[in-house]
Amino acid sequence: MHAPSAGPGAFARFFQQPRAVWATAFAATIGFTSIGLVDPILTSIAAGLNARPSQVSLLFTSYFAVTAAMMLVTGYVSSRLGGRGTLLLGAGLIAVFAALAGTSTSVAELVGFRAGWGLGNALFVVTALSVIVRAANGGTATAILLYEAALGLGLSVGPLIGAALGDLSWRYPFFGTATLMAIGFVAIALFLPAQPKPPVKSRLVDPLKALTHRGLAATAVSAFFYNYAFFTVLAFVPFVLQLSPHAVGVIFFGWGVMLALFSVLVAPRLQARFSPLGLLSVVLLLLALLLVGMAFGDRLVVAIGVVLAGALMGLNNTVYTEMALEVSPAQRPIASAAYNFVRWFAGVIAPYAAPLIAEHSNARVSFLVAAAGAAIAPVVLWGMRRHLGRFAAPPTGEAPPVRKVIAAVDGSATDPAVLARARLLAADRGAPVEVVHVRSIEVFADQSAAEESRAGAEALVQAAVATLRADGIPVEGTCLEDIAARAPLALLCHAEASGAYTIVLGTRHTGDLSDLVHGSFADTVRRNSPVPVELVPEPAPAAAA
Repeated sequence: MHAPSAGPGAFARFFQQPRAVWATAFAATIGFTSIGLVDPILTSIAAGLNARPSQVSLLFTSYFAVTAAMMLVTGYVSSRLGGRGTLLLGAGLIAVFAALAGTSTSVAELVGFRAGWGLGNALFVVTALSVIVRAANGGTATAILLYEAALGLGLSVGPLIGAALGDLSWRYPFFGTATLMAIGFVAIALFLPAQPKPPVKSRLVDPLKALTHRGLAATAVSAFFYNYAFFTVLAFVPFVLQLSPHAVGVIFFGWGVMLALFSVLVAPRLQARFSPLGLLSVVLLLLALLLVGMAFGDRLVVAIGVVLAGALMGLNNTVYTEMALEVSPAQRPIASAAYNFVRWFAGVIAPYAAPLIAEHSNARVSFLVAAAGAAIAPVVLWGMRRHLGRFAAPPTGEAPPVRKVIAAVDGSATDPAVLARARLLAADRGAPVEVVHVRSIEVFADQSAAEESRAGAEALVQAAVATLRADGIPVEGTCLEDIAARAPLALLCHAEASGAYTIVLGTRHTGDLSDLVHGSFADTVRRNSPVPVELVPEPAPAAAA
């Protein structure tokens, strides 16, 4: 629940950003392309360097081995260098090692340079969000959408860049990435001012300590098994397809588009209807069945399976990330580092193990092992479900006896009308009012950002309480906090637990960017509420003078 970017101009203002924001978003897009960039050229690299598939797959192994290890270090580094310094260091390392990768004369050299690339990417991508949040116009919601756009664009165009340049030479995608990131480095250096350093410096041991929480540990281990399946598709399928770089690039472009769309647009809507544990279980089992189908199918079935897998993986990535960041009491950056430290090791093992298994047996066995990983992942969660808290619980339950009127405020122009309607209902029923505001936390791409400060959210509630109290209405205020996709459910669960007789809130806001991603907060509450809901319309805009 958030203060909306109201009005038809909200979408236009989305593009009115400082040059520092566009420079960072551009470089972030290039950083995300590295995930799928090498897929179309894996077979070309194997032919060019006279290497076996399992040797070439070490490109992923070295990259994610460094990325996993850096999860313990990135917070330590960024809290000391600041956002700008960490971005420049990361972008510089990416540009240098990507260029060196293009000059490789052996698989060993290429694997080593790819490891350096992973070091730079870990530093850059983790820091980019916080920098965009500080610099963007339009609040945190706009910054989050900019970052998500960079993520989706990078995931989808990475394979296309690899295919277009890889048709000429397997070396060109590396040189192209180095050139683009060098441009990003210069843009950041020119346009991004120095960023404030965090008041508290991270310690190297903090992520390891966070893993002592059984809920977080269970989420990370489950995600490890899921990511074994993820990286089998990402790193092994090009060897199975044996198609041209262009054809492989188009297939993985479809994978990237589906991954981004289902992660950003579909996952929040499903989370509003189902418990995270139930949703993950179903999607993981569907992924396992899809991998079994790919094991016994021909190349067309495998190609279609890759695209469909992108949709299932987009859902899994979003739900896993939100569980990891919220299931334990650890601070979100520390929980993210701990979670990624464990799950990225699947990216170390699977890219090497899948082709090696195929070399000693056949591709079918490699897919079946990946399917087993996807099937084991929900078993881990169910075995540890009592440590998952609300993530193992269904969204809503039975409503208790009615006692109060809930007035849900969000800082928009509709708030006065919401309070006025709650005042009338309370007077008519002789019931007290509780003013409730849900502070939304956006979670995606292993990171999180709040759309407003905690102090600002509490001030919003207290101002509404003061308004009703001045009219002699018995009133109290509550400020909740939850991930954005489940913010409506947080309001509903609180209303049920506190004995709400009715809920009053504003209708869908015109031009609200968050509605584009998550769906309407008001519509979700009305659809799922076991108690009556009154929607107050948005006030008409004032006539021009």
